Amino acid sequence: MFLAHLLHQTGVECVVLEARGREYVEGRVRAGVLEQNTVRLMHRLGIGARVAREGLVHAGTTLCVDGESFHVNFSDLTDGGAITVYGQSEVMKDLNLSADRLGIRVIYDAADVAPRGLDGSQPVIHWNKRGSRHELECDFVVGCDGYHGVSRASIPAAELETVERVYPFGWLGILADVPPCNHELVYANHDHGFALASMRSPTRSRCYLQCSLDDQVDEWSDQRFWDEFELRIGADFTSKITRGPSFEKSIAPLRSFVCTTMRWGRLFLAGDAAHIVPPTGAKGLNLAVADVVVLGDALAAWYGAGDDRGLNDYARRALDRVWKAERFSWWLTNLTHRFPDRDRFERHMQIAEFAYLRQSRAAQASFAENYVGLPLDF
Repeated sequence: MFLAHLLHQTGVECVVLEARGREYVEGRVRAGVLEQNTVRLMHRLGIGARVAREGLVHAGTTLCVDGESFHVNFSDLTDGGAITVYGQSEVMKDLNLSADRLGIRVIYDAADVAPRGLDGSQPVIHWNKRGSRHELECDFVVGCDGYHGVSRASIPAAELETVERVYPFGWLGILADVPPCNHELVYANHDHGFALASMRSPTRSRCYLQCSLDDQVDEWSDQRFWDEFELRIGADFTSKITRGPSFEKSIAPLRSFVCTTMRWGRLFLAGDAAHIVPPTGAKGLNLAVADVVVLGDALAAWYGAGDDRGLNDYARRALDRVWKAERFSWWLTNLTHRFPDRDRFERHMQIAEFAYLRQSRAAQASFAENYVGLPLDF
């Protein structure tokens, strides 16, 4: 949807195919932390009014190890840098309302999407909707359809190059209509594992616990979750926790994944179709946005002047940022989680890393620079 808006601004016609219905897209629980680059792009696209009004601007975060916490001031370390807490579902509402106003064509409930002729000069997309078969000829196909989508699967196996790291734990997350225990995010490393105190609004908390991949959601009652969350999050915040019933609870596995084949013929991959990061660094949505900024510029140059240099350079430019985000997310995951196969030496290395981060302005500046978002030209 971001790409559709970028292309619309340059007069390039596009069609968005969405497998789900609009209500589902606008309601599903996904990311909630926006880099400053993403917020700036929303303003550039004319959809920034509500995020400016309702988004929660965070100029720092708190890290906690074994109950001892310290604050990292993003604004001070990055010349005013910050992140904004604003749910992906709200971003989608803003994009969809703008698409309605601008006349961007979005087809919901598009089933059995099948791209053909991607290695030729005139790709064709087939899909079904309400029992009818549809076909669309196009110049290019951009696969923004996620890790399990059809786009990456359309590339021949011999042409695909992928790299993956699967982590030996998951995140148990809940949403509850209770005030957050802190005005900014809190990352905690405890003997029992990782915990994260986040939020969606001043009255809605989003909280996470590291859990086993063998755990089931129904094994975690609300009482068990809050008991464990209070234990892990640290004494500075325990008394500020307001318990309440959860209305959404799920377990997500963690992985780092990169498909370096971000272009094949007339197909381009963007977002989760090409790369997955652990949620620890809050990079998934933001990295997808960065992809389409690069691709949007490249497509505008091709349609405007027949210049294909940007298209030919898309994978290299996108992957340069992808690998940096993968590194940061991998590093923060390693810092904050307990790994079942690691010994006492590894634990002491974690503690030493926290101590260095706490005492070094240079280390904090590096952390802050990556967290608020590396520079993105647009």
